[in-house]
Amino acid sequence: MKQIKNVIASPGLTGFFFDDQAAIKNNAVEDGATYYGKIETPGFSNIRQAGESISIMLILDDGQVAYGDCAAVQYSGTGGRDPLFLAKEFISIINKEIAHLLIGKDLKSFKSLAELVDNYSKNGCKLHTAIRYGVTQALLDAVAKAKYCTRTEVVLQEYGLKSILKPIPIFCQTGDDRYLNADKIIIKHADVLPHGLINNVDAKLGKHGEKLLGYIKWLKERIKKIGDENYEPIFHVDVYGTIGLAFNNNLEEMVDYLLDLEKVSSPFKIRIEGPVDAGSKTEQIKSLKLLRNSLKESNSSVEIVADEWCNSLEDIKDFVDAEAADMVQIKTPDLGGINNIIEAVLYCKQHGIGAYQGGTCNETDRSAQICTDIALATRPNQVLAKPGMGVDEGLMIVYNEMQRILTLLKYKDSQGV
Repeated sequence: MKQIKNVIASPGLTGFFFDDQAAIKNNAVEDGATYYGKIETPGFSNIRQAGESISIMLILDDGQVAYGDCAAVQYSGTGGRDPLFLAKEFISIINKEIAHLLIGKDLKSFKSLAELVDNYSKNGCKLHTAIRYGVTQALLDAVAKAKYCTRTEVVLQEYGLKSILKPIPIFCQTGDDRYLNADKIIIKHADVLPHGLINNVDAKLGKHGEKLLGYIKWLKERIKKIGDENYEPIFHVDVYGTIGLAFNNNLEEMVDYLLDLEKVSSPFKIRIEGPVDAGSKTEQIKSLKLLRNSLKESNSSVEIVADEWCNSLEDIKDFVDAEAADMVQIKTPDLGGINNIIEAVLYCKQHGIGAYQGGTCNETDRSAQICTDIALATRPNQVLAKPGMGVDEGLMIVYNEMQRILTLLKYKDSQGV
C-alpha cells in the first residue's frame, strides 16, 4: 500500500481578488480595478487586494506527487466565513502540523484521510477552511494516483455512487463587465448566466431595482440577437442582499419586484441568489423561507438560491431541512474538506433541493479541476466556471476537465477496465 512520504507547500496566486464586501456595499469608490474608502472587514489592508493561495504537494513513497490548492472566497471574513487567508500566515502550519499529521499514512481511503484532516483541531479550533480545502484535494489526488484511477472513480467507489457519463450544466459569471462578458458566455453557449455581481444598490441594482430590470431586458434581447434558436440558458443572478436593502426588507414589495424580474426574463427561467441578507443564519433561513413561500403563493417560478450564512455542511443541512430555498450554493472553499462538498451535494439531492456546486472566482485552476472531478461523481444541478471573472479561462478549465474525464471513463467502459 502506497504511503505519504512528505508534505511540502508553496505560496501562490488565485484567479481574482479578496474584496471587502462590507466596504463595497457601503459605497466604496470604484477606480479602475480597485476601490477607495474605509476598510470595514478585519484583516484587510485594502478594500481590494490580491487573492492568495497555497499549493499542497504530497510526495508519495513511489515518487509520484499529488497536488491540491488552498484557497478562500472573494468575500472572506463576512457572512459567517473564516477570516482572510494570507499565505505567509498559514504556510508554516501546513509545513509543520499537516506534515506531522499525514506523513506515513496509507493511501487506501480518501474519505477516512479527508475526515482526519477536516476534524483536526488544536486548542479547540479547526484549521482554516482554506487549508482543509486544499489538503483534502491533494489527498483525493494521492489516493487516485495510488489506485491508478481517476479522482472521479475514487469518489464513485467510496461513496457507492452510480456513474453517469453526461456533462453537468456550467454556470458562467460576468463579474462587473456584465455586457461584454455576457456576449462571451452567449457565444460559447454556457448553460447558466450571468451572475452579474449585483453587490451595490445605487450602482448596480438601482434604488427601485430598475437597473437590474434593464439589464435583464438587455440580456434577453442579446441572446435573441447573437445566440441561436436552440440556446435556452437559465438566468441566475446573485444580488448579495441588495433587494432587501432597496425595499427595506418589505416582503410584499420584494415579491412584486421578483415577479417583475420573472416577467422581464420570460421565456427564460430565472434564479435569484441571496435576495436578502438577514445578518444571521437563523434570520436568513426565516427570511428566505418566507420569501420562497410567498412566491409560490403567487404561482411564481422564480427560484430562490441560498448563499450568505449557508457556509458549512451543517448550515446547508439546516437550510435544506427548513426548505428555505429552491437551490443551495455549495460554496466549495467555505466547507473546508472536499468530503463535505460531496456530502452536501448528496444531501441536497436526497431532499429534493437543487444543488449548485459553486465556489468563488478567487480559486485556482487546480481547485476548479478537482471540484469538477467530484461533481462528475455526485451530479449537482450545476457547477461554477472558475476561477476568475474573464469567462473564457474559467469556462475552459471546467469544460475541458469535464470532457477529459467523461471521455476517459467512456473509453475505460468500452475496454472493460
